[in-house]
Amino acid sequence: MGSSLWTLCLVLSSLASIALCATPRKPIDVQFGRNYYPTWAYDHIKYFNGGSEIQLHLDKYTGTGFQSKGNYLFGHFSMHIKMVPGDSAGTVTAFYLSSQNSEHDEIDFEFLGNRTGQPYILQTNVFSGGKGDKEQRIFLWFDPTKEYHRYSILWNLYQIVFFVDDIPIRVFKNSKDLGVRFPFDQPMKIYNSLWNADDWATRGGLEKTDWSKAPFIAHYKGFHIDGCEASVQAKFCATQGKSWWDQPEFRDLDAAQWRRLRWVRQKYTIYNYCTDRKRYPQLPPECKRDRDI
Repeated sequence: MGSSLWTLCLVLSSLASIALCATPRKPIDVQFGRNYYPTWAYDHIKYFNGGSEIQLHLDKYTGTGFQSKGNYLFGHFSMHIKMVPGDSAGTVTAFYLSSQNSEHDEIDFEFLGNRTGQPYILQTNVFSGGKGDKEQRIFLWFDPTKEYHRYSILWNLYQIVFFVDDIPIRVFKNSKDLGVRFPFDQPMKIYNSLWNADDWATRGGLEKTDWSKAPFIAHYKGFHIDGCEASVQAKFCATQGKSWWDQPEFRDLDAAQWRRLRWVRQKYTIYNYCTDRKRYPQLPPECKRDRDI
């Protein structure tokens, strides 16, 4: 990006409440079958509008899920989801990337259901080399059961950013120089699922799933994938440095995005492992890259 354009971006970001200059490209919504296929309990997936929208159904017998056709090493991935309404305690609606091996990398969105009238909890996590324990939890600033909202992951060699409707809710920087493993050489598939986790999902397992409310239904659409497709054995992206998500403006959040992230942290964050001194008496090294710590 030229210096004059970069200056313009800084001016715009200081004037706008939502960042414009480093916002990921607008997702291209496609039909389910273009990028995904069912993985289990096929009869619990319902198709609408020619496959441009689907429903996942959970009952006392099984949940269901689907996964991407390809494996990806960096990119931008998004999904429009409308969560299970009403009494959703015990249920988990998930959207995540995973390499699914013995020392797997993983990037998670998990939406934890709750009793009627109580808000959903959105949990995010990052695994690298099979190790996670990097949970953050927030409440959302809207009811995610009323209409669709877009949940996105930007993943490149420099950072992982979780977005809700283009608002960054979490950033995980590459801190390999601090001795922290970062997902960079294991291609991942994208997975989505609706399943029962009443042993832990709601109030640590105290609230159980009320099967009289079944089936529980989550809605999905906008099956966007814009990533570097690679074989499962690949250790690098063949187009590394050439894709839009590799460009300098996507190597960090811009000033306006940091302000929005700070807003989320101050008003809606209910747990951040970086500030959990009981669990982590010593600040985890990667948290040193977190501007609010």
